[in-house]
Amino acid sequence: MKLINTYILAASLCFAASASAQVKPSALFSDHAVLQSGMPVPVWGTATPGEKVAVTIEGQTKIATAAADGKWTVRLTKLKAGGPFEMTISGKNAGDMPIIVKDVLVGEVWLGSGQSNMQFYVSNKGPGHAPYGLLDENKEIAAANYSQVRMFTVKMATTIEPQTDAAGEWQVCTPQTVSNFSAVGYLFARDLNQALKLPVGIVLSAFGASTAEAWIPRDALLADTLLKPMVDKLDARENYFKAHPSVTDADAPPAPATINSRPGRPGPLRDPARDQHQPTVLFNAMINPILPYAIRGAIWYQGESVTGGPAGLMLYGHVMDTLVTQWRKLWGEGNFPFYAVQLPGQQNVSNNPLIREEQAKILSLPNTGLAVVMDTSEAKNVHPKNKEPLGDRLTKIALTNAYGKKMEFSGPTYASMKVEGGAIRVKFTHSAGMTAKDGPLTWFQIAGADQKFVDADAMIEGDSIVVSNASVTTPVAVRYAWDNYPNTANLYNAAGLQAAPFRTDKWDAMPPIAAQFTDGSWQPNKMPAPQPK
Repeated sequence: MKLINTYILAASLCFAASASAQVKPSALFSDHAVLQSGMPVPVWGTATPGEKVAVTIEGQTKIATAAADGKWTVRLTKLKAGGPFEMTISGKNAGDMPIIVKDVLVGEVWLGSGQSNMQFYVSNKGPGHAPYGLLDENKEIAAANYSQVRMFTVKMATTIEPQTDAAGEWQVCTPQTVSNFSAVGYLFARDLNQALKLPVGIVLSAFGASTAEAWIPRDALLADTLLKPMVDKLDARENYFKAHPSVTDADAPPAPATINSRPGRPGPLRDPARDQHQPTVLFNAMINPILPYAIRGAIWYQGESVTGGPAGLMLYGHVMDTLVTQWRKLWGEGNFPFYAVQLPGQQNVSNNPLIREEQAKILSLPNTGLAVVMDTSEAKNVHPKNKEPLGDRLTKIALTNAYGKKMEFSGPTYASMKVEGGAIRVKFTHSAGMTAKDGPLTWFQIAGADQKFVDADAMIEGDSIVVSNASVTTPVAVRYAWDNYPNTANLYNAAGLQAAPFRTDKWDAMPPIAAQFTDGSWQPNKMPAPQPK
């Protein structure tokens, strides 16, 4: 018996040694993958330390040696769009079998990230899909035969430490698979594919209700005096959790309170690392493992979950600036395109104009864009189903700015103002063919030095709009669509693109939100008072 056990042990050790020697690429490099054309393409994985790994595709072979931690990376030189190809990944140790990655396309790759409206599925059918689904999902699903459109959906996870393994798989777009695709990612990829006649892959890494700071690396937050307190609060809560595993949530240091948060859950304290509102936890679990997969750019849809009350809301633009800057630094591709979706309207404090204003600050960074979608709003639904205009507008931004196509990609955008007697002339860019859709212009307001805004008359004159109200004889400022739910805002240009909301003043614009916090309390569920139309 002892001899048999010794033999079994020896055989087990031999098998373990053989298994450890096998090369394992990241899950991103698997059947049906889409690789980025025209730039260096990192390919990575694990193997036995010191093992030489060869990656071959389309006539080029790159070799790397696994480091002491078993990690290896090669960089393919610029690949030409096309396919399908096979990619071979093999080690040099005796007995290793090469890995053949089949049906690989080379084309355009985009990262899709954010919260539930980016995660939002094409169909509302299936486990966990309600209340999602496109407006006419059955028709969309039946037509979804796009073999050059693929999506890799990163498994949702949160962790306190950076991870290296990406969990997910590539899926080819068919009527049988598209139901589980991100609707925004699918519409964007489909339209790019049809316009460019190139393969398009989406790496989808999104998590419902997540905050922006959850997607930023820890060291970047710690290095920023404005953002460091977010990490300090996480650490305090995490340390308390480890020291007091059986206490209730109410006993612990407070979790982040978002502008749309619900009352805290009763019962035992949950590991803060499982909370998608906490800083860094989604970067660790869902972005770090896909770095530095070669991408053309990123699309982003997030904003309902903003932490920290009024002060945190006014910091949101800085948080997003940090996210974009850090992602670009870590990807090492320069200022890759980053296109965000501005929040639609909703009768909820989370969709207020101050957040939209903070979102628009992203345009101060190079190579960024913002899709305005107030006309896709639903009064009571944080997940509006009309995603088609959103996909179309993101695609127009990309086609123009990333691919050099000649087309209008933005609605009228505020440029400047000038007081002219009892009126204010507001000038716009992207103003060709400005028009009021379905009647006279709405949602323009004007104020004098008393800062009291009233509804205004607004007339289009070329690239300007003249705004006035007879009761305001000495006007100072104008606002447009400055409300949680400006559902009938109707300024468009000839391309059918909606104007972005704006204000010309720099007054403290916390109302109707500030009224909720006059006593210093944080009441995120209290609805704001309606503003005048």
